[in-house]
Amino acid sequence: MNVIRFSDLCAKGQVAGKRVFIRADLNVPQDDAGNITEDTRVRASVPCIQMALDAGAAVMVTSHLGRPTEGELKTADSLTPVAKRMGELMGREISVVANWIDGVDVKPGQLVMLENCRVNKGEKKNNEALAKKMAALCDIFVHDAFGTAHRAEASTYGIAQFAPIACAGPLLAAEMDAITKALLAPKRPLVAIVAGSKVSTKLTILKSLADNVDQLIVGGGIANTFMLAAGLKIGKSLAEPDLLDQAKAVIEAMKARGAAVPIPTDVVTAKTFSADAVATVKAATNVADDDLILDIGPETAQALADQLKKAGTIVWNGPVGVFEFAAFENGTKVIAKAIAESSAFSIAGGGDTLAAIAKYGIEKQVGYISTGGGAFLEVLEGKTLPAFEILARRAQS
Repeated sequence: MNVIRFSDLCAKGQVAGKRVFIRADLNVPQDDAGNITEDTRVRASVPCIQMALDAGAAVMVTSHLGRPTEGELKTADSLTPVAKRMGELMGREISVVANWIDGVDVKPGQLVMLENCRVNKGEKKNNEALAKKMAALCDIFVHDAFGTAHRAEASTYGIAQFAPIACAGPLLAAEMDAITKALLAPKRPLVAIVAGSKVSTKLTILKSLADNVDQLIVGGGIANTFMLAAGLKIGKSLAEPDLLDQAKAVIEAMKARGAAVPIPTDVVTAKTFSADAVATVKAATNVADDDLILDIGPETAQALADQLKKAGTIVWNGPVGVFEFAAFENGTKVIAKAIAESSAFSIAGGGDTLAAIAKYGIEKQVGYISTGGGAFLEVLEGKTLPAFEILARRAQS
């Protein structure tokens, strides 16, 4: 995708003395006292900000935090704790500016944090007047918040329309590159793993991927629905019987292309959904009426692992079992290790997926880990994200 990259502007010396407005994703979790409990997003945002400072820019950075009421800045919604943590990481004091829409006093070499952008009236609905005021604050707008790339808001889309220059920061550019490599120009075979509790929440993803991938691995409650569609009994397992026709359509679409949706040949069952439930491995054809399927079986896991090791590209969204419970984690663990050992380019995203990656310590073996959440899912659905669309359009203007 052709967009202007902030790193290129810096390398060409086009940033010195300029006012740079960075839209970051600093929406970090906090405890009841307002203390940041996990600072990955703050750490990830620092390189872009430091790049701007090193290039001699006057730097403004903003983000949303939580779900504030527009027009009301409450203490719990303030970016002050974020600025404090970022200042610790960067070794500098970072002042926080409230009521910044009508003007910001910042000079080259300085960095200020603009208070929670979702407090501004009209932010979420991408109010044009608000977007134009934001654009007037800067010479260069830098979008570096992939987690918001699927939303057309004033600080993510509108400002990009009206700023003199609109470009992608290093985090957003990396996401674009990884997505292009995995979905638009993949090395074959392309294998996608889509798992989760419900087919309905990922049906459009399954349909979109069915037109493109060489193998579609389903897991969790989604796999149960596909097992039903294949004529297997699933006991009292989580499934969506009303979507059997949709599941069958995905299977047929894959089959028509010479591709496949592997149906588990064995499963791990329990009588209750609990961490201390007794786990029983049984053939997929032998599930009892009172069984809960909580994981794929070892035979299925190994067969999928063997296929993953032969893949050229792997897209992973969702664990294949209840990996939080030790007795039902083997499927996800085997899949994770296979991805780590594969020579394929791999891209992974989604909260539970990131938790599994962390649990099995394979962060360095995954080609790219997307932090986008909803944005990542929309990409898998085949949608063009608003942030990508406007930045590509501005690159041509």
